Amino acid sequence: MGTSLKPANIEMPVPPRLDPRPDQRPLPDPNHADCRGVASVLSRVGDKWSVLVIMMLSDGPKRFNELKRMINGISQRMLTLTLRGLERDGLVTRTIFPTIPPRVDYELTDLGRGLEQPVKALGEWAIAHLVQIEAARARFDERNGG
Repeated sequence: MGTSLKPANIEMPVPPRLDPRPDQRPLPDPNHADCRGVASVLSRVGDKWSVLVIMMLSDGPKRFNELKRMINGISQRMLTLTLRGLERDGLVTRTIFPTIPPRVDYELTDLGRGLEQPVKALGEWAIAHLVQIEAARARFDERNGG
């Protein structure tokens, strides 16, 4: 009825696959490839500027300077990078009109419009819980000398 001195849990985990290169770094587990893909998508759509751009484009196409005026605090470079990333991911289209000067409109694609509801819901949740979150932050900072 006492403690057994027999070894238990003696099976060793499978070692990570090693890269055949000289530095022998472990290769990524192919079973987690989906996680990396999902993480890259979430990092795009979870980025604060991307969320704001998607929200601003939800009611129709906008020109670059129009978006820049609507999104307080975004630099021209950051707006350019954000729009380029959203375009690369197929969420936004960029249409150039042959006028003088050229007119460029940005618009959500069908894929991008599919994000309108989740982004809106996230924004509404954040607004509804902002006071609670700020209070929790203040309590945390007080406890931790922040």
